Amino acid sequence: MSFIQALIIAIIEGITEFLPISSTAHMKLANPLLHIPETAFSNLFEVVIQLAAILSVVVIYWKKFIDFKNLTFYVKLVIAMIPALIIGALLKKHIDTALSNLTFISCVMIGGGIVLLFIDKLFTKNNLEEEKNISYPKAFVIGLFQSLSIIFPGLSRSAATIIGGMSQKLTRKLAAEFSFFLAVPTMFAASVKSFWDVYKENPEVIAKDNMATLALGGIISFVVALLAIKFFINYVSKYGFRLFGWYRIILGISFLIYLYSLPK
Repeated sequence: MSFIQALIIAIIEGITEFLPISSTAHMKLANPLLHIPETAFSNLFEVVIQLAAILSVVVIYWKKFIDFKNLTFYVKLVIAMIPALIIGALLKKHIDTALSNLTFISCVMIGGGIVLLFIDKLFTKNNLEEEKNISYPKAFVIGLFQSLSIIFPGLSRSAATIIGGMSQKLTRKLAAEFSFFLAVPTMFAASVKSFWDVYKENPEVIAKDNMATLALGGIISFVVALLAIKFFINYVSKYGFRLFGWYRIILGISFLIYLYSLPK
């Protein structure tokens, strides 16, 4: 992986990790376009930049994450994580197969986009504006929605949890913020496991020659994710999700056309 390829992939991860447009889909679709083969290092690189993007949430909402007097906040995150952990363990083979199917991912992108076109009209009376008003049952339901993003790669963890939050009467802003909060333990656990799996099979991938590329990717992903989160919260609070719906549909259709134009 060249520095230019690493830079582009890190920017894509930073932008898409917390927006409802699926970072998984963008990474899977970008790799072949950038001629990046799937190797132990490319897999490790994706894990590192994902961890860096997750760190941006902790930095922005650091007061929330170190408020140890508010234990209910941590309990809600644990409750919301449970469905994803169970689904991930039970359906690992399905998930691995789906992740390698670019046509499936493109179709899920389109389907998720259609949902986002109408989500603002579906939930017009949402009035829960603060995290303290999210009950444990509501947190669990949001977690169930999050697990859909595992079953359907390309749906977007962010989109699934935001839709789940809005179905539980959370405002657009709070649904987006709780999606960010939930990403930290969920994606951290997934990233650490992925890191260990790659390292266990290919310990030589942690080599001196690779450290500069990993560091570059991590820094870029972290900075871009900071900017993306701030933009997203401000934009969605004012304008809703329709733009992201159209983006998903256009990208999904474009990639289907690209896939079917390839020589058989």
